[in-house]
Formats: sequence, structure tokens, C-alpha cells
Amino acid sequence: MEIVEDRYEVGSTLITSQLPIDAWHDVIGEPTFADAILDRLVHNAYRVQLDGQSMRKTQLKTGDESTKN
Repeated sequence: MEIVEDRYEVGSTLITSQLPIDAWHDVIGEPTFADAILDRLVHNAYRVQLDGQSMRKTQLKTGDESTKN
């Protein structure tokens, strides 16, 4: 909460998660904190949701090593 509060409307914050936003309340556990965090993160946010097959699974199937770093 402190990190999100300190950065709110001051700087950019990038968050990645495999957990859907609607499950964050359960994970955070405290409804008041969950609401506060999500309010600050979602306000003025660009949300990118990716769908499709995992690149790891695709690479394993094809044996393509060229996309690995």
C-alpha cells in the first residue's frame, strides 16, 4: 500500500500479474486495503490483457531456441 500511495499521480508504476484483478481482494485479504490499492492502480491506468497460448509452451512444442535470451 505504501509503495502505491507514494507513487500515486507522481510517477509511472508497472505491475504484471497472472492473477486476475477480480481475485486481488481475496489475495490481499483486507478489503479496505484492496479497495485503496485498486482505486489508485486503476485510476488513469492503461490495462493490457494478453490472451493466447504461453510462449513457453509454444517454444517447447516447436523446439525454437531463437526467441530465448
